[in-house]
Amino acid sequence: MSTEAPSEIETMKINIGISEEHREKIAKGLSKVLADSYLLYLKTHNYHWNVTGELFHQLHEQFEEQYTELAEAIDVIAERIRALGFRAPGTFKEFNELTSIEEDTDRPKALEMVRRLTTANEQVIRTAREALEPANNAEDEATIDLLTERLTVHSKTAWMLRSHLEE
Repeated sequence: MSTEAPSEIETMKINIGISEEHREKIAKGLSKVLADSYLLYLKTHNYHWNVTGELFHQLHEQFEEQYTELAEAIDVIAERIRALGFRAPGTFKEFNELTSIEEDTDRPKALEMVRRLTTANEQVIRTAREALEPANNAEDEATIDLLTERLTVHSKTAWMLRSHLEE
């Protein structure tokens, strides 16, 4: 029995039936979905805190439901990136470099908040659709399932928000 401690622990290679090249492309797409989702979470939470006017109660509650769902989704997306063997982005700098969601520079009124959240949810849908291609190419059912769920959630959210804007 050796009493010498190993100088370095060998990293195990990932062998899940998806090549490293495919895993990297999938992780890059998921990183963009994560960044968009995080910025949408932040925007939604901001609006929850700062909404005013006659729609206050309804929107305050609706925004809370949405940011709560997003908080859970962000964790799932980041964990999938890790399961694929890559580091999940986790700083504002990284998110800002990856996101397609516009940050607010003003203080919108309630219905403008709704319009902006509708637009942002639609952007997450487009980003998730782009991320589907490498997942489909690699037959990565776990990522496909995750992205399909995100498409469903954001499509429903955009529809519900858009309904506030209809006459």
